[in-house]
Amino acid sequence: MSLNALYLDFNSYFASVEQQLVPELRGKPVGVLAVMAETTCCIAASYEAKKFGVKTGISVRDARQMCPDMIFVEARPPLYVAFHHKLIEIVESCTHVEKVLSIDEMVCKLTGSQQVPANALKLAAKIKRELNKQAGEFIKCSIGIAPNTFLSKVASNMQKPDGCILIEQHELPERLYSLPLRALNGIGGQMEARLNRYKITTIEQLYAANRDQLRTAWGSVEGERMYDKLRGIEPYYVKNARSSLGHSHVLPPDQRNLAGVKAVLHRLLQKASMRMRSYDLLTSSIGVKVRFRNMPSWGLESGISPTDNTLSLTHALETFLQNHPEGKFEPIKVGVSFSGLKTVDEVARDLFEIRPLESEKKLNKAIDRLNLKYGKNTIYFGGAHEALKDAPMRIAFNHIPDLTIEGDE
Repeated sequence: MSLNALYLDFNSYFASVEQQLVPELRGKPVGVLAVMAETTCCIAASYEAKKFGVKTGISVRDARQMCPDMIFVEARPPLYVAFHHKLIEIVESCTHVEKVLSIDEMVCKLTGSQQVPANALKLAAKIKRELNKQAGEFIKCSIGIAPNTFLSKVASNMQKPDGCILIEQHELPERLYSLPLRALNGIGGQMEARLNRYKITTIEQLYAANRDQLRTAWGSVEGERMYDKLRGIEPYYVKNARSSLGHSHVLPPDQRNLAGVKAVLHRLLQKASMRMRSYDLLTSSIGVKVRFRNMPSWGLESGISPTDNTLSLTHALETFLQNHPEGKFEPIKVGVSFSGLKTVDEVARDLFEIRPLESEKKLNKAIDRLNLKYGKNTIYFGGAHEALKDAPMRIAFNHIPDLTIEGDE
């Protein structure tokens, strides 16, 4: 089986972009924060910080204890997205990018002479040279080359930072045996514990299991896919339509109260509504969630008549907030989600609703158009007034924001 995939994983991406753009941060331990607050956590750490044990998700307090010289900077998502598109262009100048998997990961399909190991390695070296020349010396990536996407990702994680590992078909499965189970994408702590209950504690034992055993262990067809992926086969996936979307935000200290919760939730709802309309979708379910410090989270979800109307969704949000728990609990994070997304064609409209729906559509369209033309928050619903500077653009693993729709300027 040929080499078919070249996987790029940009190392400590957010922190590396900051170091590239801010020379004073180069060579220093850097932590990137969603908001500048002692009570938040790092969403990225430079390799200088990682040497002290600082990892993504660690609290600012713990990071300072591990590395007293840590420098914390506030995340700048629009810059990371713009840089992301620049990196795609650079890689495209060397070979076609088959699929963008996240803000810092992409895979290229190898064809023809590129599938020869020596040529694949030359291509990887060329990509690294061009990234260094056009993006900057602090933008590093680890590259994995293998028969399928799954194994190329595994290979990209085997040498960090700035590595390049090639796995050929004839090296399987022995080349993987020295790795722990959790080195395989899709096996986290819970899945590892589940596999252990089936007497699978090593990759060698995982590879020795047959399809039926892996399907039973996973409890789904994903077990059979793992069987194929370990053998260099590219599994077939049916592309699912978008079924949900949402936004969440870690509250800054001055918004950690009921008024702040309400304002930020309104802000998030208005952002999510505009984004949903950009996809020409309607939601048939809305959910809200509030996470408290040292207390269980609170949330509600309810089905609604399919809509993309901000006013209708605002009414649902206000109804939810009437049930917000009383007490002096400190809220630290809030979120709004839309699910059961449908296209207009999938929704049966009531004849008597046509006129009000058309007027709502015109209102929302006018608001979206003005905000796109003159900047976000040119027009907004009053519930978000006290949170206009909160809930800026965020980058989720599986969602790269559209700067036009979701940008903060």
